[in-house]
Amino acid sequence: MENTPAAAPSASKTTPRDFFFWAGLLVALIGSVISLTTLLFSYINFAFPDPLAYYGDPYGSDVRIAMACVIVFIPTALVLVHLIRKTIINEAGKANIWVRRWALGLILFVSTLTILIDLITLIMTFLGGELSIRFGLKVAVVLLIAAFMFLHFLADLKGYWLEHVKKAGLVSSSILAMALVSVVAGFFIIGTPGDIRMMRFDEQKVSDLQNIQYQVVNYYQQKEELPESLAELSDPISGFVLPVDLQPGSAAYRYTVTGPLSFELCAVFNKPTPDTRGQGGYPARDMSYPSPGMGVDENWQHEAGDICFTRTIDPERYPAFEKPLQ
Repeated sequence: MENTPAAAPSASKTTPRDFFFWAGLLVALIGSVISLTTLLFSYINFAFPDPLAYYGDPYGSDVRIAMACVIVFIPTALVLVHLIRKTIINEAGKANIWVRRWALGLILFVSTLTILIDLITLIMTFLGGELSIRFGLKVAVVLLIAAFMFLHFLADLKGYWLEHVKKAGLVSSSILAMALVSVVAGFFIIGTPGDIRMMRFDEQKVSDLQNIQYQVVNYYQQKEELPESLAELSDPISGFVLPVDLQPGSAAYRYTVTGPLSFELCAVFNKPTPDTRGQGGYPARDMSYPSPGMGVDENWQHEAGDICFTRTIDPERYPAFEKPLQ
């Protein structure tokens, strides 16, 4: 007597729980892929600077956002995958519900489309003679992630992971380990939260010194002489209040007249000015410090420690204001 293959179990009823599990998985997968890709792109930008690209954000805002998303989305996606597969193991008919078929079909479609677009972009760039290591690595990242998504969920559609539970667990553990490594690597690029806080204190100090410098030049233009001390700059009518260093335990800003038209402004900095030239993602134009990610003004670059900036007023560029006739 011939053995006939077992009929596939009929589809179970789709419950709200099933729908939200799959909807949540799609959201978590999209968030995981975008955040991981962004994170890896940032690492590539750091390792292979492009002289035509924007200055990168010295505080790594994009990296920090991507790290946070990876920490949240990838474990969430893995937990939802585990719960969905556990549900199917307990009730075989859940493998044929419409929401599962549509979700897996959508994942496969988007993955295939991404691979095709990625390859077309690679070929177009190569034919245009603009291929670089930086661009090639980014293409490879997108291709690998899309190919993994396609192959993994194609196997899921065919029930492979339901038959090989241990292998599925090994894949999940590997993804989790990769996510952990990618997040830890971020701290070597942008620094620890403590490092970033110190950099933000330094940014505020530069901003304060710029403000003081403007007031000194304005004072000179009005009185044709430099103020003897910073206290002379305070003006309750205009509302200018002398800024102070907000970092606890840091020394006060210092101002020293070094000549009839020259002076020094000094502050204690925690870290050197971060050099992020070429680490942005797009072609650049000259921009100014201290706006995050918008370039660095050479006049305010500094090392760590007690740093003084020497300034000399050019009377032709900053002439004294005309006095009103008496």
